[in-house]
Amino acid sequence: MTNQVPRDPKKSGEPDDFAVQIADQIESFIVAVREVAKGDEPDSAVPFLLLEVSQLMLAGGRLGAHEDIVPDERYEPDAGPEPDADELREQLAVLLEPIDVYSEVFDPYVPRSVPVACRISDDLADVVTDLTHGLAHYREGRVSEALWWWQFSYLSNWGPTASASLRALQSLVAHVRLDSPLDALDGLDTDEQPDAEEDLAEEAGKVMAAEIAEPLGLKRG
Repeated sequence: MTNQVPRDPKKSGEPDDFAVQIADQIESFIVAVREVAKGDEPDSAVPFLLLEVSQLMLAGGRLGAHEDIVPDERYEPDAGPEPDADELREQLAVLLEPIDVYSEVFDPYVPRSVPVACRISDDLADVVTDLTHGLAHYREGRVSEALWWWQFSYLSNWGPTASASLRALQSLVAHVRLDSPLDALDGLDTDEQPDAEEDLAEEAGKVMAAEIAEPLGLKRG
């Protein structure tokens, strides 16, 4: 089977299909995350976020596998004021408070990388900000600009960020479903980074998966 790289949507015979599909997936993700952040269904928060981020990464993979998208204009047109993600960030932080902080290695190809503290709430708010910027271009009819931005920011920012949060969310589900204790990063925060993996390990606390299973809807069978 031969792997085929998708053609440039501006040069293909179906210029709108790829853009419409990517835009639909992105808009669906933004709407879903904002709905989850309202906290109306806290029991389903983690499973829903796991599903939505997983689906978003499919759109990201398609953008990453695509040949370089070149925008129509040399300089990026003004997309208007950047959306304020602070409210979304705060809502998610409250909703995910017991398990918001996790450890992550930014680049697995950097030798002896040291894990750092991250927050799922920060990650998702940042991803939504990146995606919304491109969506503003798309809604104004600047399709190539939107696709270029989504592709560029997938490779440079929201892709790695969403991937990290996906691993954290998947780990939460796995810990609960496999009845495995979940260490909390007590005392570890994004403002104070450990100097080495040993320091990070010392920060592990005693919170168990059972303590977060009920409020987050990850009920064990």
